[in-house]
Parts: sequence; structure tokens; C-alpha cells
Amino acid sequence: MKIGFDAKRAFNNAAGLGNFSRNTISALADQFPDDWFFLFHPGNTNPLYTAPENSTEIKPKNLAWKILKNVWRSFQISKLAKEHNLNIYHGLSHELPAGIEKTGVKSVVTIHDLIYIRYPNFFLKIDRNIYDLKFRHACLVADRIHAISEQTKRDLIQFFSVPEEKIEVIYQSVNPLFFEVCSEEQKLAIRKKNQLPEEFILTVGTIEPRKNLMNLLIGMVSKKIKIPLVVVGRSTGYQQRARSFIEENRLQIFFLHGIQDTELAVLYQMAKVMIYPSLFEGFGLPVAEAQASGCPVITSDTSSLPEAGGDAAIYIDPAKPEEIGQAIVTLLSDKNLRETMILKGKINAQRFTPENYAKQLKQLYNSISDAR
Repeated sequence: MKIGFDAKRAFNNAAGLGNFSRNTISALADQFPDDWFFLFHPGNTNPLYTAPENSTEIKPKNLAWKILKNVWRSFQISKLAKEHNLNIYHGLSHELPAGIEKTGVKSVVTIHDLIYIRYPNFFLKIDRNIYDLKFRHACLVADRIHAISEQTKRDLIQFFSVPEEKIEVIYQSVNPLFFEVCSEEQKLAIRKKNQLPEEFILTVGTIEPRKNLMNLLIGMVSKKIKIPLVVVGRSTGYQQRARSFIEENRLQIFFLHGIQDTELAVLYQMAKVMIYPSLFEGFGLPVAEAQASGCPVITSDTSSLPEAGGDAAIYIDPAKPEEIGQAIVTLLSDKNLRETMILKGKINAQRFTPENYAKQLKQLYNSISDAR
């Protein structure tokens, strides 16, 4: 089978949709070595991804398209997909190129979430308009829609009136390295590099209002939690508000930016607990990553997060800081509970192995291809 991907984010985005794209392409390439994968992307002088052996990179060739990269991605890929006689073209991040439905190439689009509709105040109006145009077009013309959670499926039905039978829910995969046991030498190196304390709580995610760092900090203060907090994620203006609160309450917080998955895996295994009090997620990959790494998890009882955490997480109301703080106190003080959550977490994380994920995606591709 010849499968094409919108691979822009795999080569250009360090986290989030970049990780999803890399994990998807790698999982399929590893599990199905007899298939060939075409990676469409506008190029990068410092790419974040090395293409698998059973793949071909398709990039703009002439100077005009190299300058107009976004135009090339939107209006040239359909032509190229047809020229390469692809069986499937998969848009990995909410969009499909114009005209793909006229090429004879079957298409799949992954929709991660519709947060821009649920929380419009977190987005600029121009961004909301662009997202709405791209998302709705992709959902309209795609042969099938891959939703990364039941929550996203419900949102597609509610907000876009997508027929239920057009949507396939397949949970995304966790990078294999999160299932590996780190050595004490690795932990020591990470601790020394980032000057971290012996014990800490961990939270992972872009430092923005939706990730709810402030309520986590307020909860820690309310329950007089003294153990340091390590925050891993891209910084935004929201971080300054958090810093003011941290200084006023003399909290010991470590902000780490630009952390690679190899380092994050070690941090999960060093942490006493990973707390993920997000207001809303399409899936919540850090929950599954932490569980795969053997780190007990506290997360929100909202959106898709219970889907990710299963019966292996402690759930809190993200709008109640004291509840967040109490969950941390409970987990830190109960050794038996911690050990139970770690064991359950490792079992739950098996649902998100690359092997399971790739198998389900390939079944989806086959079902579409067979319907020609």
C-alpha cells in the first residue's frame, strides 16, 4: 500500500502535533515494512525527524513554491498525491489539501479536538476563523475521520453534524521510549543538568490558561505542600502571572523548556507524581506517557482525560484548587496507593502501544481502500 502523510509537523513541530505525527509515521513504518510512505512537507533546514527507510520525502522543488510553502501545502499536494498513485492520503493535523476528493485518492483526516469552539476566549478571532475553515472542509471531503478520543467524536457530531458512521475513534500511541526503564546514571545526569531536587512533583504541557497551572499552584498553597514542582512546557505570557504568584507564596518551582522526549521519560520516572489538571483535552498524551513510565497520575475528570487515564489515575475537578491539593497530599502520603496506581498505570498504558495503534490505523486504511 502507498500511503501519503501531511508530514509538516513531524519535521517542524517540537511537541504536540509534532510528536503525534512522528509517532504515527514511525509506528506504521515499523509495523508494516512492506508498505511505502510518502511524507509531504515544505522542508526545514534543521528537521526534527529522520524519515523511515521505507518512505520518500516530497518537498517543493522550485523557488516559487519554496517561498510560498503554505500555498504549496494547500494547493499542490493533491496533484502530487495523484501523480504518485497513492492508495491513502492522511492529514495528520485537522486539514486536507484542496481538491483531494477529486483525485481518486482516498483520504483520512485526524481531528484532535475542537477546543477553539469550546473555549474561543483562548484563541485569536483570526485563528478561530482559519481553524473553522480548514477543519470543516477536511471533515466534509474526507472519506473517513480519525478522532483521537470519544470526546472528540462527540464534539464532531455536536458542532459539525458529522455522521457518526464516518468517524473512527483510535487512541494515539505513546513513544516506545516511555515504556523503557531509565538507569540511575540517566536520572543523575538529568538532575545535575537541570539542578533538580531529590523529590519533586511534575506537570507537563504548554504554560497557558487551559493547562490550569494557577489552580495547581493555589491548591499546593492551600494544602501547604512544600515539595518542589517541576513544570515542563513551552512558555507563554501566562507564565509571568504564575511567577508573580510563586514569588508571593515562596514556592519552589522549576520551569524547564525545550525538553526532548528522551529527557521527559527520565523526568517521569524521577517524579513522585505527575499532575495534569487541564481544563479540556482532545486526548491528554502526558497522562498515558506518565503511566507508561511508572509515574502515578492525578488528572482532571473532564473531557477525554478519563479515557486516557482509565482506572489508573486519581481524578479531580480542575476548577477546585483545594481538591487538586488534597489529591497530591493523599497520593504522596499513601505508599500502598502509589504502588497500586503505578501498577495499574503500566497496565492501562498498554492500550497505547505503537503496535496496537498502527494495527488499528492500518485496518482503517484497508477498509477505505477496499471500498473503491
